[in-house]
Amino acid sequence: MADQNEETPNGYPEIRQFVVGQLETNCYVVVSDGEAMVVDPGASGKALAEQLKDVKVTKIVATHGHGDHVGGVKALIKETGAPYGISQTDAERATRANELSSHMGWSYDDDAPEPDFYLNEGDEVSVGSRSFRVINCPGHTPGGVALVGEGIALMGDTIFAGSVGRTDLLGGDYATLMQTLDRLKKELPPETLLLCGHGPVTTMERELATNPYLNM
Repeated sequence: MADQNEETPNGYPEIRQFVVGQLETNCYVVVSDGEAMVVDPGASGKALAEQLKDVKVTKIVATHGHGDHVGGVKALIKETGAPYGISQTDAERATRANELSSHMGWSYDDDAPEPDFYLNEGDEVSVGSRSFRVINCPGHTPGGVALVGEGIALMGDTIFAGSVGRTDLLGGDYATLMQTLDRLKKELPPETLLLCGHGPVTTMERELATNPYLNM
């Protein structure tokens, strides 16, 4: 597991980035007032907990139910006792992650357990004094979500730098993803920092200018 802490602009909560698992998933940890929310622990749950001993992990959330985003949830819960949330639509997918990915030759640390809470459209998810609004982002999976805070958005696999999440996996739908992108173009200000599920951090402004999928 590689720790690649990203520098964020002044005024944002501390963001710690860990690249985990065979698909090099970005796991983000949002820290505020000594509390931490872990987003998309796709592998190495025990190792993540070791890296976070200086804070209290109060939430574990997944942007969607693919194994490379939930594979470390079970171990992280065991180490921290933190509650885990995901959208209701993707909850079952996360509990069957290995089965649903076996035809691709992928395997993960563990399937995710049943969630302690659901991430619903419009919900506010808080950590310390910071909060993030849940936006439904179907397309890559039926129940994908983004977590949008002040000037920052945790995107999962909806948008990447220069690309978008694939839609050829079970439950993916290209037309639905295009509808999601149309919504995000309207709702996310250009200066929004996008923390993507794979690859580098980008901004909405940059993607609007260079990402072909946002210019169709």
